[in-house]
Amino acid sequence: MAKVLMKGNEAIGAAAIKAGCKYFFGYPITPQNELPEFMSKELPKVEGVFVQAESEVAAINMIYGGAGTGARVMTSSSSPGMALKQEGISYIAGAELPCVIVNISRGGPGLGGIQPSQADYFMSTRGGGNGDYRHLVYAPATIQEAVDLTIEAFNVADYYRNPVLILADGMTGQMMEPVEFNEPTKRDLPAKDWATTGTKGKRKPNIINSLALDPAELEKHNWRLDAKYKDMEKKEVRHEMYQMDDAEVVFVAYGTTSRIVKNAVDALREEGIKAGLIRPITLWPFPMKAFTDIPESAKAIISVEMSTGQMVDDVKIANEGRLPVHFYGRPGGMIPSPEEIMKNAKEILGGVK
Repeated sequence: MAKVLMKGNEAIGAAAIKAGCKYFFGYPITPQNELPEFMSKELPKVEGVFVQAESEVAAINMIYGGAGTGARVMTSSSSPGMALKQEGISYIAGAELPCVIVNISRGGPGLGGIQPSQADYFMSTRGGGNGDYRHLVYAPATIQEAVDLTIEAFNVADYYRNPVLILADGMTGQMMEPVEFNEPTKRDLPAKDWATTGTKGKRKPNIINSLALDPAELEKHNWRLDAKYKDMEKKEVRHEMYQMDDAEVVFVAYGTTSRIVKNAVDALREEGIKAGLIRPITLWPFPMKAFTDIPESAKAIISVEMSTGQMVDDVKIANEGRLPVHFYGRPGGMIPSPEEIMKNAKEILGGVK
């Protein structure tokens, strides 16, 4: 299949349509605006529907309704808008409805700025809504990977009856790269006999909600959800190990930051410093096992993020005290350079006995 040059936001939209998405509900916010704009033009061509809601809160509740019919649905936003969607995401997870949610993140807190950031890690992986719930979080590093993971996300959402989040920063949304549209991993997907499609007098009505006033029933529901999340942790973890066989300093980075770190790794190796990278592709489930595979040559771990430090907490948990864990970050929409990452690594290695 021939590759086509596309902007990240538009490529994600095209991937969603290829995956069978027919309904998009969203609201404008920079730097993801090209995604809903693309869907508004392209969905009618496949007999789909685009709705610009009156707010992010309205959009996520429209997703709840659309997903309840069994249709493949998607919404997208950026950081402050995602904060408004959190209550709805909790409802969707509690009601066990499949959908795909895209966050093209920007700097914060509050309105912040429109430059790329990775400060939504906590909100994305811990869940900003109420209650015990989880959802998969994919963190693409390239536009091609964003395309592949978006297509895969719809199948994963249907397989688990659960929302799936694509977390990419504004850089991924705005840059252009050549992409092709590949088929996702084959899965045997369950029938959607739970959907609210009308009974036609042949069955009892399906009722979809997340309300359980009987605490015993709610506890039972929560444990069943927990078992599903544990199944995700066993089956859905993804990560990349780069130059890790003999690494002395181990970087951990995701998304576009990982691309910058790869340049730093290569440059450090040219100077005789053996550097490597663990790149989480799923932020939840986090690739814990990757840290047990770190070679004995390693002296330190450095989490590099476009934030004041969020993923570093998961790095420390996964490391289990085996190696010193350090952090290097640039928050507020600032982007680290390979040179400053290299300098930080040299300073740390100089201080490690």
